[in-house]
Amino acid sequence: MIKSSKQNKEAWEFNAYDFWVKEAGLPREKAKKLLADPVRSLRFHASYFDSFQGIKVANICGSCGKKAVALAALGADVTVFDISEENKKYATELADAAHVAIHYEVCDVLEINLHKYAGYFDVVFMEGGILHYFHNISDFMQIMYALLKPEGYMICSDFHPLTKIYDVLDFQQPIMGYFSTQIFEGEMPHARFHDEKTRKTFPKCSLRKYTISEIINAVVGSGFVLNRFDEHPAWTNPDLPGEFTITANKRSGSPRRQV
Repeated sequence: MIKSSKQNKEAWEFNAYDFWVKEAGLPREKAKKLLADPVRSLRFHASYFDSFQGIKVANICGSCGKKAVALAALGADVTVFDISEENKKYATELADAAHVAIHYEVCDVLEINLHKYAGYFDVVFMEGGILHYFHNISDFMQIMYALLKPEGYMICSDFHPLTKIYDVLDFQQPIMGYFSTQIFEGEMPHARFHDEKTRKTFPKCSLRKYTISEIINAVVGSGFVLNRFDEHPAWTNPDLPGEFTITANKRSGSPRRQV
């Protein structure tokens, strides 16, 4: 595991379980909410799936399992890949409370066991802002491509690159030039919800933010056939982009259906 991954693992294993309990509720409480309407729990990402029943999904950096459990409740066979044991603890308790099965691999995503998982999944799905944890987006996309079966489908939803130059989502992270390739240290996402004294005790993450063209070129350069690039309004300001979604196929034929 490279140095930056070790740093991010340390950060994501600091107080994460307690944060999820505070943010999402006890696993048994969150499970009830997810099961009441699992499609709603997937937010707008649900519309990017053709179906749920019986598909094998790799949930990349699936964190506390909220999306994985919702997908499993809809009939998907879900494997989460995430770097944090603390996240796994909450996710597995959440799945147990919801009476669904998920698989959870604690590992560096760039070190996923491809002897086991290459060509295994129908869908690779990621959301909630993960690309900035990887310093080489091309290496990351090549792993995503390798995980998919022929005809497989990637759904990559992330924070909009506008956040490089403007803190539109109020994450209180450093801003920089749009074309900067700087690797920098940033706070854990939930550090800002604590008082200043506690906030200073949180380990920092090692981050790298990307431009739109870097992201799209990494997708295409890894062999994917680009299907869609959609931009979504920021939850802080509907007049500005806050998130985006790319869908792409592991094949050379015609694209999937439009959503």
